[in-house]
Amino acid sequence: MCEHNHEHCHSGQKQSFAIIRIALAIIIFTTGLVLQLTGVPKFFIFLIAYLTAGGDVLFKAFKNILKGQIFDENFLMSLATVGAFAVKEYPEAVMVMVLYQIGEYFQDIAVEKSKKSIADLMDVRPDYANLVFENATRPVNPEEVNPGDEIIVKTGEKIPLDGIVIDGNAIVDTSALTGESLPQNLKTGDNAISGCINTNGVLKIKVTKPFGESTVSKILELVEHANSKKTKAENFITKFARYYTPAVVAAAVILAVIPPLLTGGNWGIWFQRALIFLVISCPCALVISVPLSFFGGIGGASKCGILVKGSCYFEMLANAETVIFDKTGTLTKGSFAVTKIKSFDIEENELLEYAALAETYSNHPIAVSLKNAVKKYLDTARVKDVEEISGNGVKACVDGKIVLCGNEKLLNKFSIPFEKTDEAGTIVYLAIDSKFAGYIVISDEIKEGAKEAVTKLKKYVKNTVILSGDNEKSVQETAFKIGVGKYYSELLPADKVEITEKIINQKQQNKSVIFVGDGINDAPVLTRADAGIAMGALGSDAAIEAADVVIMDDNPVKVYTAIALAKKTLIIVKQNIIFALAVKALFLIFGALGFVTMWGAVFADVGVSLIAILNALRTLQTKNFS
Repeated sequence: MCEHNHEHCHSGQKQSFAIIRIALAIIIFTTGLVLQLTGVPKFFIFLIAYLTAGGDVLFKAFKNILKGQIFDENFLMSLATVGAFAVKEYPEAVMVMVLYQIGEYFQDIAVEKSKKSIADLMDVRPDYANLVFENATRPVNPEEVNPGDEIIVKTGEKIPLDGIVIDGNAIVDTSALTGESLPQNLKTGDNAISGCINTNGVLKIKVTKPFGESTVSKILELVEHANSKKTKAENFITKFARYYTPAVVAAAVILAVIPPLLTGGNWGIWFQRALIFLVISCPCALVISVPLSFFGGIGGASKCGILVKGSCYFEMLANAETVIFDKTGTLTKGSFAVTKIKSFDIEENELLEYAALAETYSNHPIAVSLKNAVKKYLDTARVKDVEEISGNGVKACVDGKIVLCGNEKLLNKFSIPFEKTDEAGTIVYLAIDSKFAGYIVISDEIKEGAKEAVTKLKKYVKNTVILSGDNEKSVQETAFKIGVGKYYSELLPADKVEITEKIINQKQQNKSVIFVGDGINDAPVLTRADAGIAMGALGSDAAIEAADVVIMDDNPVKVYTAIALAKKTLIIVKQNIIFALAVKALFLIFGALGFVTMWGAVFADVGVSLIAILNALRTLQTKNFS
């Protein structure tokens, strides 16, 4: 049985036990009321009901005292209810514990509901891999499979490890990773991503990474540690509880002692008020609901195929002032195609061939499009001494000739005069043996959701910006079509970082700058921005490593979804903090003045907690943000 199922069973058993214990305590409590017992019999029957409902609370309080952790909710509940027994308020003491346990039960349900969204994503964890062994297969733990081994994935099975399809074809379901049903056709030679489900056919895959480095493993690790980075609100609550609890205990002691000393009597009344004060003061609503809100937000985002590495990034997203986009692969498809060739003193096909050969060892989308445009076999033996010049292009020896292939900066770098063009698209200039030979225009399509994403984002953010290495005409056209307010073109990776830092320095206080990129070429900017969002990260190790937020599919609208969910989560957190503190303060004042009974104190504690928990669960609702 897998770990997730084991945890689910354990949680189910815990909840069943809680129901039985609460029901049993209520039955004994009711029996005590109906029999109208007095004296010692009354004490014992309510004591049994009390221990049934709250025995574990007393035990936790005692255990924490031994550890030096005195001031927590268990201590407050124990002190208040034992005190109620001391003044012979047996039914009130029992009911405080019963209602407290009911509140804890609903809290567990709320936490489980939040966890389920993340647990659904955790279901991508493969249980086994069919390892090919001596012309047969045997199921093994995915961690036992090594790179170079071959595995078989049958219909209905998860792809357990990353690899290359060496035989077969099938349609795989990526919804476990992306949050949406995005079928992908895999055939021989394609990369197979772990975590996807084979819906038909049989695939034979050669493993390229061990399980610990696979896509699914990185995602699982990311999700498991998503709550490790806390928000300002969570840190505030932690510090608040540390000082608040001792303060209210001291206030309760003062309330029980000082007024009767000053008035010369009524010890019982003031002691009872002190007990009511303690019950009211339990900080459960804050301690539970604030982390639960962020946990629910992370769970809700994961349902949409958005992985957030820590609740602290929700604050960054919610306070976004500027969203900066990379262009290629983020707002555009990155599927380049040659749309025009202009040559000088050389045939167009020959110019294209020289460009493709110079880019022969590059996997950049532009290089791929040049190679794809050549309709004949390219003999790489013709290419020597390839030198990649970052942000400019490549220099290579092709057929004994020195070929420069890249942007205009490359030709300027080598002082080669050329005819500049303002064609829309990416322009690749070529020089052969220090003489300008022509240019090739490569165009890229804008993604379908790009304009919708930018339009929706304008409801939440002040500025949208494009940073791109492409020429100005191409970037300008993209920015105009999708409605981005500002753009920068012909940038080197270092230029992108510099401009991002300028935007960060100009932002308003408590606001943030978000960078959205494809996660492969944009790692420096992703890490420099207040929060980096990696787009289309399915199978991209670099994206998962560099970004703070990972969008598993290619849909730019998910950037809006992430920010909208973050804003909703922070609103809910603030609502819970204000509501809990306001109600607590009001009831504490009236409790000290004697206007609140023990039942009212229970509402101020358990009732407020339940309302805050139910409000926190709204973070799981995502249907209005897609």
